[in-house]
Amino acid sequence: MSTRRSRLELIFDILLAIQNKGGRIKPTHLMYKSNLSHKLLNSYLDELIGKEMILIQEEIVRKKKTPNKVVLITDKGLGFLAEFRRMREFTDAFGL
Repeated sequence: MSTRRSRLELIFDILLAIQNKGGRIKPTHLMYKSNLSHKLLNSYLDELIGKEMILIQEEIVRKKKTPNKVVLITDKGLGFLAEFRRMREFTDAFGL
């Protein structure tokens, strides 16, 4: 059985899911990709918005009357992904 993901690993998984979808993803799709509950995902999204790693944007679709929300990754979020990968490679190299 695998261990629970750390807070940093959860943030990495959220940002990676956004990046893998071209830098933009719907919140529901993000919830499934990151394997988090709605409540937990919203708390992480609030934190990431506060740290300016992501943005929430509303898009208007012609057929719908209500706008769709889309989560976008920022340059700061992309920087976090790069640094976290470096840190993971470093710890793996020493077996930590």
